[in-house]
Amino acid sequence: MVKTEWFAKRNIAVGVTMVLFAGVAHAQSNVTLYGLLDSGLLYTSKTLNSATGQNAGKQFSLIDSGSAPSQFGLQGTEDLGGGLKAEFKLESGISVANGGFGISNGNLFGRQAYVGLKSDLGEVKAGLQLSPFFLAAYRLDPRGMSTFGSSAIIYVDSVAATGVFNSNAVSYTSPVIYGFQGSVMYALGGEAGNFAAGRQYSADLHYDNGTLLIDAAFYNGNSGGTGQTPIPTTVDFFGRMLGASYKFGSLTVKASFASYKVSGSFSSNVYGGGADYYITPTIDVNGGVWYTTDRNDSSNHSVLGAVGGQYLLSRQTSVYAQVGIVNNHGKMDTGLSIDGALYGTTGTTVGTVVGIRHLF
Repeated sequence: MVKTEWFAKRNIAVGVTMVLFAGVAHAQSNVTLYGLLDSGLLYTSKTLNSATGQNAGKQFSLIDSGSAPSQFGLQGTEDLGGGLKAEFKLESGISVANGGFGISNGNLFGRQAYVGLKSDLGEVKAGLQLSPFFLAAYRLDPRGMSTFGSSAIIYVDSVAATGVFNSNAVSYTSPVIYGFQGSVMYALGGEAGNFAAGRQYSADLHYDNGTLLIDAAFYNGNSGGTGQTPIPTTVDFFGRMLGASYKFGSLTVKASFASYKVSGSFSSNVYGGGADYYITPTIDVNGGVWYTTDRNDSSNHSVLGAVGGQYLLSRQTSVYAQVGIVNNHGKMDTGLSIDGALYGTTGTTVGTVVGIRHLF
């Protein structure tokens, strides 16, 4: 009887302690579930036959991620006191079209999976993450790196997911100082006895005063290492990027230069520019043009152009329509859409996509 009573009192004490700790944790930390679902109807006047390299004819299909990558994730922070916070993010690409993995490195939580610390001195993250080079490309794209008709097509066409999703990476991002902010990232290849295999590093420095943005970044990555994924993320390449943007009220104009020197493939220069304009708070239109040329053989070149519009039905839901055209010469195979038309054929291809996007 005494023993039973002691256990009852002990369980009550433990329960009260757990409730108290749960209350403290709830007050100091938070976890958020978020996501984006995007699906569209794609039409292209030509389609690449991957077996023959020739035109397979017109296509009309439902695709995932017609304007932005479908995804879901968990992110959270914990206040450690003194201005220091712990953070984490787990983000997975999904396909609305078939329920499988979407735009990612091909793994569960293959978009981002990291833990970190953040304070007034900057931010440190460890794990799978986006490179400073890719984030610079995103900032300098007038179409927000749409998955249709933007610099994202040229990026993925050149190096797949390398530099987008970096495994085994450690990064530091500085605080903003007089408009300047810098980022560095180092990804370890992890191969015993060969530190160079799979090693990747990247850096970015940009200035942003709210009106003018100037951005410069580079990326250097080796093939191999232990970070192999279903979607290639260790293509051997050296990348550079330089660009600027300027805001005139609701209008933002952008221009950029990028270089992709890929081992065993093209050494491409990409010149791009365009504009984004909010006609009203709920109607956004944008357009861009990119000229890509192979420095080793100028007969290999392409021109990609696209315009698009988005109408916000609510804070979470929008509908969109986009039209693009690409012209390939020589061995260049630039496409129009990451899903369904990543690679194109010689000559001119016209395409369009209409769809719906929902945030949660």
